[in-house]
Amino acid sequence: MASLRLFSTNHHQSLLLPSSFSSKTLVSSSPRFVKSPSRRSQIQSVLQFNRKPELAGETPRIVVITSGKGGVGKTTTTANVGLSLARYGFSVVAIDADLGLRNLDLLLGLENRVNYTVVEVLNGDCRLDQALVRDKRWSNFELLCISKPRSKLPMGFGGKALEWLVDALKTRPEGSPDFIIIDCPAGIDAGFITAITPANEAVLVTTPDITALRDADRVTGLLECDGIRDIKMIVNRVRTDMIRGEDMMSVLDVQEMLGLSLLGVIPEDSEVIRSTNRGFPLVLNKPPTLAGLAFEQAAWRLVEQDSMKAVMVEEEPKKRGFFSFFGG
Repeated sequence: MASLRLFSTNHHQSLLLPSSFSSKTLVSSSPRFVKSPSRRSQIQSVLQFNRKPELAGETPRIVVITSGKGGVGKTTTTANVGLSLARYGFSVVAIDADLGLRNLDLLLGLENRVNYTVVEVLNGDCRLDQALVRDKRWSNFELLCISKPRSKLPMGFGGKALEWLVDALKTRPEGSPDFIIIDCPAGIDAGFITAITPANEAVLVTTPDITALRDADRVTGLLECDGIRDIKMIVNRVRTDMIRGEDMMSVLDVQEMLGLSLLGVIPEDSEVIRSTNRGFPLVLNKPPTLAGLAFEQAAWRLVEQDSMKAVMVEEEPKKRGFFSFFGG
């Protein structure tokens, strides 16, 4: 039986997925077969994930999570990747940059603790540290909301205001965070431009359907025009049964269309809806789900500025017995 192995390009880390997770999910219709690595190297590769990932690049890393199309999983990705980074031991500030339609606080279960927002900070009604909401489960994770639901923003609020906010986080007395994660609103209007202004790297979330891919391609061009060259992709809500029936594109097909480095592949998981309604991100589930593990792997690669590629391990030939000559 064939199994599927995901390899990180820099450190040869691998994650062995169950055989039920179809190989067509990650390979194109005519995959290139490779020989399986030795058993010893497989074990060593898997055990590398037991160490703490090594932070690459200058801190703070300012990452915008975007897509263009709504409903593909940007906020879910922000919540799960952000908490995964905190669990790895890094300090994280997640900014919900969706003006008037915030949802990140709901996914994190922090909606009842948001008393102040960036609008109050800019108006001088509170300090920045009062607007930051610290997660009780992981004290090195903090949430910052731009505005309250259905509230009106100041006319002058834009990219410059968000840059000032990021600079204030860098110079705060308790120290600069390792990561500033910006949850970008849907669309490519003023809210999008505001969210990407302070970022120096981007994670593009998409699903394997043509509408999401066309929007993702458009957003990629806008990010590059804004000077953001470090763009990686997460393919979300991958369904193996539809790929097997050739009703959904494979991940390699998506990668060939967009031409981006692959940060992670998230399978479709019904647990996402349950975790959203509970305000309890997938990565905190015990036992972990396959989607939760995939988010953790994506966070690992983000830390080390790594990417992934997928190869299909060659199928082992079936043993032929005496009755095989008679079709047995």
